Amino acid sequence: MTMYLAQLVAPHTDSPNIANISTQFQVLTQYTPSEYLRTAINIMLGAAGVFSFVSLLWGGLQWIFAGGDKEGTEKARKRLVSALVGLAIVFSSYAILFVIRALFNIDLIMVNFERIGS
Repeated sequence: MTMYLAQLVAPHTDSPNIANISTQFQVLTQYTPSEYLRTAINIMLGAAGVFSFVSLLWGGLQWIFAGGDKEGTEKARKRLVSALVGLAIVFSSYAILFVIRALFNIDLIMVNFERIGS
């Protein structure tokens, strides 16, 4: 029976080379500020959606653990309503941007800025 052992190449153990670092981040230097803005807006919309969903789950758990207590169920109901309003705002803002882009061919997220350093 023959055994094969795979060898992994260890990352740089010596001091970092500036030339290697610049080639590793070459993709980031090709982005324009408008692409950074688009990515930031998408991340914020996604984070707001996740936060609203977690708040919705938390309100549901609050309702369950209230056990019929008036004050506990009222707090849970307020949290659920706030989470649903937050989800509606996030989804409607994304839908409005999508409809404007589809109907009028205007991309409000992609603002054209000059490349940094050019």
